[in-house]
Amino acid sequence: MEETYKDRTSLVKGAKDIAKEVKRQAVKKVNKAVDKAQDGYTQRSYNRFQDEEDDDDYYVQGGNYGVEANDDEGSSEATEGHDEDDEIYEGEYQGIPNMGQGKDGMVAFGQPMRDEYKDRHELETERKADEEELAQQYELIIQECGHGRFQWALFFVLGMALMADGVEVFVVGFVLPSAETDMCIPNSGSGWLGSIVYLGMMVGAFFWGGLADKVGRRQSLLICMSVNGFFAFLSSFVQGYGFFLFCRLFSGFGIGGAVPTVFSYFSEVLAREKRGEHLSWLCMFWMIGGIYASAMAWAIIPHYGWSFSMGSAYQFHSWRVFVIVCALPCVSSVVALTFMPESPRFLLEVGKHDEAWMILKQIHDTNMRARGQPEKVFTVNRIKTPKQIDELIEIESDTGTWYRRCFVRIRTELYGIWLTFMRCFNYPVKDNTIKLTAVWFTLSFGYYGLSVWFPDVIKHLQSDEYASRVKHFHNEEVSHFVFNFTLENQIHSNGQYINDRFIMMKFKSVTFEDSLFKNCVFEDITSLNTYFRNCTFVNTTFYNTDLEQYKFVNSELINCTFFHIRTGCQISFDDDYSAYWIYFVNFLGTLAVLPGNIVSALLMDRIGRLTMLGGSMVLSGISCFFLWFGTSESMMIGMLCLYNGLTISAWNSLDVITVELYPTDRRATGFGFLNALCKAAAVLGNLIFGSLVGITKAIPILLASTVLVCGGLVGLRLPDTRTQVLM
Repeated sequence: MEETYKDRTSLVKGAKDIAKEVKRQAVKKVNKAVDKAQDGYTQRSYNRFQDEEDDDDYYVQGGNYGVEANDDEGSSEATEGHDEDDEIYEGEYQGIPNMGQGKDGMVAFGQPMRDEYKDRHELETERKADEEELAQQYELIIQECGHGRFQWALFFVLGMALMADGVEVFVVGFVLPSAETDMCIPNSGSGWLGSIVYLGMMVGAFFWGGLADKVGRRQSLLICMSVNGFFAFLSSFVQGYGFFLFCRLFSGFGIGGAVPTVFSYFSEVLAREKRGEHLSWLCMFWMIGGIYASAMAWAIIPHYGWSFSMGSAYQFHSWRVFVIVCALPCVSSVVALTFMPESPRFLLEVGKHDEAWMILKQIHDTNMRARGQPEKVFTVNRIKTPKQIDELIEIESDTGTWYRRCFVRIRTELYGIWLTFMRCFNYPVKDNTIKLTAVWFTLSFGYYGLSVWFPDVIKHLQSDEYASRVKHFHNEEVSHFVFNFTLENQIHSNGQYINDRFIMMKFKSVTFEDSLFKNCVFEDITSLNTYFRNCTFVNTTFYNTDLEQYKFVNSELINCTFFHIRTGCQISFDDDYSAYWIYFVNFLGTLAVLPGNIVSALLMDRIGRLTMLGGSMVLSGISCFFLWFGTSESMMIGMLCLYNGLTISAWNSLDVITVELYPTDRRATGFGFLNALCKAAAVLGNLIFGSLVGITKAIPILLASTVLVCGGLVGLRLPDTRTQVLM
């Protein structure tokens, strides 16, 4: 069997060598004629589209685009390139030439070469010319379809997906304190929750962006949002910290594909004069997601009474309710996406003319009916489709089993995504990719470094103020007294408590030092940050308390009894001012983005993307620098709101520039790579800024200010895309 396979392989190789030799000999005689024909075709194509405002150049009788469109142009993927006269080989391996096709296989003098006689460079040159022709024609088609009900419906559907991405970013910071307490997470493991989500988003942005250029924008977005919704819901019910990290990792992996796919999808149904403004309006949903997360956290998490337990093994606290509520935008977007079509521009790019034409007709008819003009006819009959270049895939002989087929398919798709990514560094988009990389990294590093970890700055200021208001009690002697009230932010030193009863009390940030407790009773006690240091307990009873051994630091317990001790981490107090304050601060910071969103949307097409990008980043860097001089919470919050309001214009313009600088066949891949880089910069910024927040605030703020200004200057070197059609 192996010898037969080797013989057939040798035969195939020999046939390929013969075909190459025939090609060289035939092409050598007709190169001049072919080049002349191709030059004439290219010149006619460019002459037809050199005047964008002359619509008559695109119409012939019957309203067709493209006067000289061939019959095979725009054919569906299933029929293109499969004419019987074009087939050279027959047989199982398609490698054995048919002897009866010798004369038909010759290249006639003066006729263009068929695709099988052209090398890859020639095919790619023809495809590039087709893509340039399609870009001009597609812009006119979208203008004919108009801007109306269809675009607004898609606007809200994609907005829900973008809102889910904004929610995911804020969920981590809001859930982290409660999850740490509920799951008894040690300080060494608390940083993993924030980092693991960004790691998932980083990988997801690259993967789903690349997949959107392979299988379609709608299909990729549906899958990634479904993954996010499923694991987000699952994470609210799991109990173990490891499983919770696993769920949040895949939740982040799913939502990572939202931003690159959403912007690529929406930009391809917008006309040039509408693209900048409406993509900026779409960015507002990210702000709405942040406001939604802040409001829900403010309303739900501090209500610790919203909880239940099933024994001691299963605890469901209010922060888990918050996680479920935050998954609702994702679920809504998945349901709505099932009613939306695929991007017609993507379908044309992959040669699916008929499907793209039907969707464009649907867009036209939907908008015309909404305008009260249902009688207006969609006049486009033929659309230019780029030449499709077949990719050769090596299929191994042992792929008969299902898992081998799945493995080969996955490997092929991943390799295709990698090849598309590498093309982002080819001419003519290489320079743009490098500049965009610098701008995305600096903006993300500065923004997330200050905004995501900003609650820690507020906590640090609050803890300093809280510590300054501590009350000290020395040499107390209390006997036969019943304590049934709350003790908070107190230090008791050298006290003596004889025959006292501590019943139904709450200790919050209370420390007893060098004190004696004799014949006392502690019953129904709830404590937080409470410790007994160098104390002595004699004949003391503890009943239904959470006073575990680690709270008795260097203390001596003589003849003491413990009943029904509550172990583990407890979420207790009914109201927590600091929690309310953190959520309120984030709510204000997110709401401050609204004016910047409105200004950027109104001015995006008037002053240009580059002016807005560079100016916004430079001004953000300056406002960030002034945070250095903030000496109070109110001043810091005010400067934070100003910083967020200025930064959002840079984000909006950067999103618009990114989708306009990449061609359709690598738009989502390039956007996904840059968005993945954004998440990596966010993690780096969190680590650096978080390690310095308790030491000094000067270095992080100065660092963020510097990188934002430098990134803005690089952004000014990008090409202006305001007057360009979508490539």
